[in-house]
Amino acid sequence: MSGRAQLMWDEAVTGYDFGPGHPMDPVRLALTRTLVDAFGLDREVEVVAAKAAGESTLRLVHRQDYIEAVKAASVDPGAADQSYGLGTMDDPAFAGMHEVSALIAGQSVGAAEAVWRGQALHAVNFAGGLHHAMPGGASGFCVYNDASLAIARLLELGAERVAYIDVDVHHGDGVQAAFWEDPRVLTISLHEHPRTLFPQTGWPEETGADSAEGSAVNVALPAGTGDAGWLRAFHAVVPELIAGFRPQVLVTQHGADTHFEDPLAHLAVSLDAQRAVQVACHDLAHEYADGRWVALGGGGYAVVDVVPRSWTHLVGIAAGRAVEPGAMIPEGWRQEVFARTRQLAPARMTDGRWPVAFPGWEEGYDPADRLDQAVLAARRAVFPLRGLLA
Repeated sequence: MSGRAQLMWDEAVTGYDFGPGHPMDPVRLALTRTLVDAFGLDREVEVVAAKAAGESTLRLVHRQDYIEAVKAASVDPGAADQSYGLGTMDDPAFAGMHEVSALIAGQSVGAAEAVWRGQALHAVNFAGGLHHAMPGGASGFCVYNDASLAIARLLELGAERVAYIDVDVHHGDGVQAAFWEDPRVLTISLHEHPRTLFPQTGWPEETGADSAEGSAVNVALPAGTGDAGWLRAFHAVVPELIAGFRPQVLVTQHGADTHFEDPLAHLAVSLDAQRAVQVACHDLAHEYADGRWVALGGGGYAVVDVVPRSWTHLVGIAAGRAVEPGAMIPEGWRQEVFARTRQLAPARMTDGRWPVAFPGWEEGYDPADRLDQAVLAARRAVFPLRGLLA
């Protein structure tokens, strides 16, 4: 197996553009790519442009009638069929939407293929992680569900156990839905509580169909959760489940919208805690999945201050050349940010909170604490179904 990481990138993915004023500004992708280069990480990875996902691949998850609706909206955006979630405020139709959405999906599928076939140990597609798209509809800025397609391709190639960890602030509802009845896929989502955030799903009681009981795990975190609580919840739930499941491949989604600066949600997580979870996912892949790790992007709407730094850390970790939290950001990139956005760029790769400390679950819990209640609810709902002590 090659030890080299792959970075999946085609400049055309920046065409995933819902238009002026939409939170999903593609500048976040372009700025991440140039920050990766500014730190020389492009020399540490193999940069690969995979082909777009074809119809047979898209049909691994999506219904044919939905694919046809996306294609039609792509040709004539003004006639988009809103019954498929297209042409809405969240998912405005745009020319070429099918092509660029399939291209992003193709990067995640290509990443999964490279890791499964041993062409790379780790592969990153930070343009991916579009986890809300459903088999028959667009949702939450997501047209094709590249994360689900990558997992479905792994199963098609012969994988028998795939674990998916989603740390986006929003519930990974589309991926959960795609594998609700499939015990070969363990989906774990840590997200802001559905009472206070889209898509209003991801309750701890959602544990999978009867045929796959315990294959869906949801940790619904109270609004306002910060670094210590977020990391405490992750480590109180995820490692035990991964150890018990022993996946052959780990697929992770790293939406950066948990950050305290993100305008669309209500968690209070720092860049430093996001980096700590990225390191933890890397380590879990090596401990339980022979190092096979497919890492995806996701949400994130602080498009200058947060997203490029968070995902550059992700690329560095995957490449085996992690960027130090205290590293100064190259001046050339900061000038590019100002030229493109008229915003001042951050100066360092940290929010000043590294290393992030948190109390481990093994030290005990407080049943009156809202964060601990969220963790307990998830553990009690799923751990017994997986033969673990809640």
